[in-house]
Amino acid sequence: MSTNPVISPLGLEGRHVRLEPLRAEHAAALWEIAKNDLGDLFQWIPYPLKSLSDFEQFNRQVLEEQQRGLTIPFVTLERASGQIVGTTRYMNMDLANRKVEIGSTWIAPPWQRTAINTEAKYLMLRHAFEVWDCLRVELKTDAMNQRSRKAILRLGAKEEGILRKHMLTWNGRQRDSVYFSILDTEWPEVKSNLKKMLGVYRRNANSG
Repeated sequence: MSTNPVISPLGLEGRHVRLEPLRAEHAAALWEIAKNDLGDLFQWIPYPLKSLSDFEQFNRQVLEEQQRGLTIPFVTLERASGQIVGTTRYMNMDLANRKVEIGSTWIAPPWQRTAINTEAKYLMLRHAFEVWDCLRVELKTDAMNQRSRKAILRLGAKEEGILRKHMLTWNGRQRDSVYFSILDTEWPEVKSNLKKMLGVYRRNANSG
């Protein structure tokens, strides 16, 4: 049984991105932006996301977990246009021990390699460390997902190790998972570096 308080859905907003509470009706919009890239976006995960029905079922499952205090899910929006571009969430929440995981993140291809994901991670990390007073924030990815591993390291997270045969992906492949973390003592430096990264995006946008 979870020892977490059930936290009300919350929103986070920055210059480039807005994170809004996930709702059941978001499934159709998420399907629309993902349906042409399913193989690339979801090859690493343990559950199938191959149809609108799968997206609807996943949203229902995540919202049930939220009611039990295990997760806080978001839809990710490009702030300038209001366009939904993906999802992310706090998961495996253990606030009694002052730790959470940030995961279940995907961004549709047109918005990849933009400021969207960097700023979303910045907002979520800042809330975890500065509002919830977390000691530790975890991230993980498939050991085969080199792009994700590099992206997590760029955030400033430290690689901790690999859990072998950690889970089965939706097609039955035995997945090893790489775990990373950021500690409260590391957050000031990570925060400073993320703000510098976002400043580069801002300068590039202004000079474009």
